[in-house]
Amino acid sequence: MSYIARRGLSTLIPPKVASPSAIGGAQDAARMQRVVSFYEKLPRGPAAEAQAKGLLGRYQARYFGKNPSSAPIIHVIGFLLILGYGNNYYFHLRTQIPNDYYQKRTH
Repeated sequence: MSYIARRGLSTLIPPKVASPSAIGGAQDAARMQRVVSFYEKLPRGPAAEAQAKGLLGRYQARYFGKNPSSAPIIHVIGFLLILGYGNNYYFHLRTQIPNDYYQKRTH
C-alpha cells in the first residue's frame, strides 16, 4: 500500500485510545491524556440538522428532503416548455404575422 493511500486512510481511522503499548508506559501517558481530552471535548448525540439557506437550498429541502417527490421532474418539463415556446416565438412566430395584420384596412 502506498504512502498516500495509507495517509488518506489514517484520517478515517481514529487513533487507538487504549493500545497495549500506551497503557503501561509513562512516556506515553501525556500523549494518551491529550487523546482522551480531545475525545472528551467532542459533542455527543446526533448532529443537529442544518437549516436550508437560499432559494436552491429551500427547494432541495422541500422536494429532495425527508419526503422526496416527483415534482422536480414536472418543474423541469414545464420550464423547458416555456423556454421552448419563448425561443420558438422569438425566432419564428413573430415574423409570421405581418405588421399591418392588426391594422384596420380601408378599401
